[in-house]
Amino acid sequence: MLEEVERWLADRSWSAADRPLDQLLDLKRAAGTTVSVVLPALDEEATVGAIVEVIRRELIEGLPVPLVDELVVIDSGSADRTAEVAAKAGARVVHRDEILPRIPAVPGKGEVLWRSLLVTGGDVVCFVDADLRDFSAAFVSGIVGPLLTDPEVQFVKAMYDRPLGDAPGQGGRVTELVARPLLNLHWPQLAGFVQPLGGEYAVRRSLLERLPFPVGYGVELGLLVDALHTVGLDALAQVDVGVRLHRHQGGQALGRMAAAIYRTAQVRLSRGHLVRPELTQFERGPEGFVPRTYAVDTEERPPMLGVQEYGRRHVA
Repeated sequence: MLEEVERWLADRSWSAADRPLDQLLDLKRAAGTTVSVVLPALDEEATVGAIVEVIRRELIEGLPVPLVDELVVIDSGSADRTAEVAAKAGARVVHRDEILPRIPAVPGKGEVLWRSLLVTGGDVVCFVDADLRDFSAAFVSGIVGPLLTDPEVQFVKAMYDRPLGDAPGQGGRVTELVARPLLNLHWPQLAGFVQPLGGEYAVRRSLLERLPFPVGYGVELGLLVDALHTVGLDALAQVDVGVRLHRHQGGQALGRMAAAIYRTAQVRLSRGHLVRPELTQFERGPEGFVPRTYAVDTEERPPMLGVQEYGRRHVA
């Protein structure tokens, strides 16, 4: 590990308990910083309501000043009751296709996160996946904390244990098999991140609006790498928030995720020749193995600062 990364681990890795909530509220009130929490959601009726309820109960209601100023669920086309459950729990629900209709939406998590900048106004934007179980408010307060206490910090990732069933530490298979090797080999300054692909992170809007967003599963790696090149390692941090329990993807879905992440890394390594953006996988059928070929997410959305509607909203 680089000496720079060893120093960064000592200086920029914290626990959520290091910053008590009352301290954060005092600092937030004094600075006037606003915080938006965004939950990208697709068919998450089983979990999204409980997450919204915890955030409202512990970080918005009954506090001298709310830590969270707006709580928005972006529904990316759910076929279940995700939108209804989220709204009933107290979130503002916006459908992906209602945001920036001039540009037709494409499927993908990164697409939803990018569009969320147009319907939120917080100085700090905190993303939280909507499939978490046994959700703790520390997932939000922990990663928002450094942005309220240290003006030099601009991007904070959550770190946590990820059990796979009853096996501790066995979650995050794409992280260990794809993302971590890529980062260690090509961006060794980022080797200290425990959960580089985690969906829980808080970022200053002033940075987010300057970054391109891969539309699919590569968004977390893309944002992290681009943030490193834009603001430097010392502006990045991570906070331990405990244990993350969520729905795990099957092996073939993980393969597609891995391909998108590799493609995102490849784009950042070279703007020259790129490999064929497709992935073929195999499924056993009645007569043997059947190939299934999937397109790999290759599209990226430009930095939000270049979008006319975003500029007009902020001028207004």
